[in-house]
Amino acid sequence: VGREPPWAHRVFHHYRERLGWRYGSARELEHRKRVFVHNMRWGRVGTRPRGAAEGRWEQLSALAPRQVRAVTPVKDQAVCGSCWSFATTGAMEGALFLKVRAGRPRGASRWGPRLGPCSVSLSPQTGVLTPLSQQVLIDCSWGFGNYACDGGEEWRAYEWIKKHGGIASTESYGSYKGQLPPLPQNGLCHYNQSEMLGRITGYVNITSGNITAVKTALYKHGPVAVSIDASHKSFSFYSNGVYYEPKCANTTGALDHAVLAVGYGVLQGETYWLVKNSWSTYWGNDGYILMAMRDNNCGVATEATYPILA
Repeated sequence: VGREPPWAHRVFHHYRERLGWRYGSARELEHRKRVFVHNMRWGRVGTRPRGAAEGRWEQLSALAPRQVRAVTPVKDQAVCGSCWSFATTGAMEGALFLKVRAGRPRGASRWGPRLGPCSVSLSPQTGVLTPLSQQVLIDCSWGFGNYACDGGEEWRAYEWIKKHGGIASTESYGSYKGQLPPLPQNGLCHYNQSEMLGRITGYVNITSGNITAVKTALYKHGPVAVSIDASHKSFSFYSNGVYYEPKCANTTGALDHAVLAVGYGVLQGETYWLVKNSWSTYWGNDGYILMAMRDNNCGVATEATYPILA
């Protein structure tokens, strides 16, 4: 019997907590974990498009995240429903990075090159990329209607950032914990006002379902926080190709996960969004997914937002 990959145990328990899986015995738990690993191996094969040029797609996999200079490395929200904080900070990081694009040297390329079989539209490549703290939003934005690991919304996080004159960097506030007591505690929120970054005047709710408007926002403003329907097994086991789920919903009430749209393009005739998730680099294609644009599949264009810097 082959040994499980070293990451399998961690990924299984990640989804076990996220989806509330419960088992009656240790034996059943072990059996279910083996089934999960088997399904994951199946998924990483089954989601590859038939006839795809594997070498060229792997080239895209290696290059695309590095070309999106306004995006920090993929993170792991762990067993915490804090996706909203990752989407918010991702949009803020991109906005701060692009704000200083006037300092770009003359003659420097504004847009990413053609990558493999895709033509990808990316953000201007200037500025300083500073990782921002998800934990400060988790700890401090309870009064704005967010519930830390029990969920939240990006617009509420933007409201907190607006009122408090910015957001803390990861370096100044401390690392992400990935867990929190069910209720806020005194002293948990501890940011230093003098170290806050990125004052905003507000945020934009892009017209729901307007794919052109989302493209324009990505082109002009950088990464956009979006909500999607991530409830399907095909999404959990995605690994490659353009993701299209016929059963995916795109109405506001059905969207259950916040992610970051960072670009768009075409792969073998299929238009897609390049999306950064917060389920670690073990998930998807190094933490990324190409989500089909057609039919507004899974609702990428339904609830898209980005901040306006002061």
